[in-house]
Amino acid sequence: MAENFKMLAKTLYGFEPILAKELRNLGAGHVEEGVRNVSFEGDTGFLYKANLCLRTALKVMKPIARFRINNEKELYQQVYDIDWANYFNCDKTFAIDTTMHSEVFNNSMFVSQRAKDAIVDKFRAVKRQRPSVNTNDPDVRINIHIYKNSCTVSLDSSGSSLHQRGYRIATNIAPINEVLAAGLLLSSGWDGNTDFLDPMCGSGTFLIEAGMIARNIPANINRASYAFMHWNDYDAALHEKIVTASLNKTREFHHKIIGYDKAPSATRKAQENVDNANLAEYITIERKDFFRTEKPTESKLHMVFNPPYGERLQIDVEDFYSKIGDTLKQNYPGTNAWLITSNLEALKFVGLRPSRKIKAFNGKLESRLVKYEMYEGSKKAKHNADSK
Repeated sequence: MAENFKMLAKTLYGFEPILAKELRNLGAGHVEEGVRNVSFEGDTGFLYKANLCLRTALKVMKPIARFRINNEKELYQQVYDIDWANYFNCDKTFAIDTTMHSEVFNNSMFVSQRAKDAIVDKFRAVKRQRPSVNTNDPDVRINIHIYKNSCTVSLDSSGSSLHQRGYRIATNIAPINEVLAAGLLLSSGWDGNTDFLDPMCGSGTFLIEAGMIARNIPANINRASYAFMHWNDYDAALHEKIVTASLNKTREFHHKIIGYDKAPSATRKAQENVDNANLAEYITIERKDFFRTEKPTESKLHMVFNPPYGERLQIDVEDFYSKIGDTLKQNYPGTNAWLITSNLEALKFVGLRPSRKIKAFNGKLESRLVKYEMYEGSKKAKHNADSK
């Protein structure tokens, strides 16, 4: 039986409970929420599955050493003492990322440099040759985390951030991070059991993430590579088995996913990305101005969108957000409408009372995901009266 070990999945602020739930649903053991991370246990196959399937993880880390240090000499020696040849070979390139909250050291680049020296010196001593450093696109990423005088050395199993799903090659001015999009969708309660609309779809990220959630498609199925593929213990057959088993758990989807954008460049890019994600059968994109639309379906509608904040895209904030409220109120009965914005003043102009507010961060911008529940009744009653 494969041996379990401890791992750490990094995430965005506020998504820790969602990520913990994802991990439990995948079958992880000893799941514990931290700050912007969740620790858990599993075997090598589960490490592959976590990278493939987790929607709200940015990285999956495998700690390989923990020790206490009080100075530079102890840091060097402890890193040197790790048997690095167990993990990767000299023909692989590597890079070191350091994060720290410590009075022992005050320069993360210095820590990375000394750790690099220790690793190179160890390979020279044992193998008579050394791996090269590549800070831009390394085969192997090593993470050093120092808190006070406690140091954890981990292998980064993901490599580039897991928000880089592999389907999005065309983007607009202010694209939303894929992990953020997935987390917001899950926070909104999206489960694929209703129709879905993103009325300002941009490059289509919400649409694609909504489609993958609805069909239970692994989040990173379109991704070409992970750092763990360069480790000495990489098991390609096991990885392929995990991929096949995960794909066998996809489900059918019998509702509509619709995206609007008034910019032809946006709808074109969104369609390209939807095609790349192999979801064109489930997602319809139309060039429309949301403020001139009506609800496209008779049934319950779930809406999630990322309107301009007035930060990178210049708008008349008061006019724009009041139009959002008017359009929802007049034309979208029977809709749960969620929007994210970092412009908290702008929400006052919507003219509707949100039933929920969830704190989130879009990049470094503190934002709110807000819900407006548009009930059936008023518009339909008026229409019926007019038709008599």
